[in-house]
Amino acid sequence: MSTGAKNENITRAEAQARSRLVATDSYAVDLDLTGTGSTFRSTTTCIFECREPGSTTWIDLIADSVESVTLNGTELDPAQVVDGGRITLPDLARDNTVTIVAQCRYMNTGEGLHRFVDPVDDETYLYTQFESADARRMYACFEQPDLKATFQLT
Repeated sequence: MSTGAKNENITRAEAQARSRLVATDSYAVDLDLTGTGSTFRSTTTCIFECREPGSTTWIDLIADSVESVTLNGTELDPAQVVDGGRITLPDLARDNTVTIVAQCRYMNTGEGLHRFVDPVDDETYLYTQFESADARRMYACFEQPDLKATFQLT
């Protein structure tokens, strides 16, 4: 399921409501950067708390496609939960774990992750200068400044 560009930006009211609802603990992000194509595999596992169990929220991701979404051990259908740059997380427990596997696009606009093969030395170089809002082009996250967490990047 493609995440496209719909619903890319969060409003102030949405950010305030989401920060009242959830508290993030940690992210484990596993990137497979070994391919030579225009995309890379991004697997994100986020552990977070919901202050109102039974509620619904979303996690942010801008990707070419979402292969799988697993919330608290239950597989969710990407066709049902992916809407633009948002992935709906329904019926939350107090303590939650979501794992999202996606194909993300290398960018050359300064957003997300940039991949460049130098024609002189034939080496591949990766870099990013993304602003906080562009992290969601590399991995799934609750993209707003007041929802901080620890990261493990592989």
